[in-house]
Amino acid sequence: MLSTQKIFLSLAFTSALCLMATAVAGQGANFGSLTLGAGRTSGVLSGTTGGGVSLPAIVSNSDRHNNKCLGFGDNQPDHLLVLEQNFPNLRLRVNSGGADTTLVVQGPEGVVRCGDDTSASNKDASLNDTDWKAGTYRIWVGTGTPGLRRDYTLNIRP
Repeated sequence: MLSTQKIFLSLAFTSALCLMATAVAGQGANFGSLTLGAGRTSGVLSGTTGGGVSLPAIVSNSDRHNNKCLGFGDNQPDHLLVLEQNFPNLRLRVNSGGADTTLVVQGPEGVVRCGDDTSASNKDASLNDTDWKAGTYRIWVGTGTPGLRRDYTLNIRP
């Protein structure tokens, strides 16, 4: 009977460790994070597009302003943005050398913001929005074509 209890406890412990590892992995980002607050109000992140998952399927078909959410990326966000204070306005801009990129941002309480072409001649995505509450934001940089790999930088500033 004692060996059955040891096996059960061992399985329970292993299951608990697997669940904790999954929870921690789910909180990460593919290419890093940026924290903004009183001491730092802007920054640059970098990464590579390339996922094959529909980003609207992860977050929403449209954002809080009814802009369409577009693109393909990875299940896990590319970046985490941590705001230590509220920001009245933030601008996110992708620079991939003109590739057709998209932005999807999911913030506290599930608020979604989406961005597409910066202009008719610049297919890199940008997003300029107001009322950014303190908290953690998950950011995906996507492309219009599944699996398309493009290196980029993501500039974030007020």
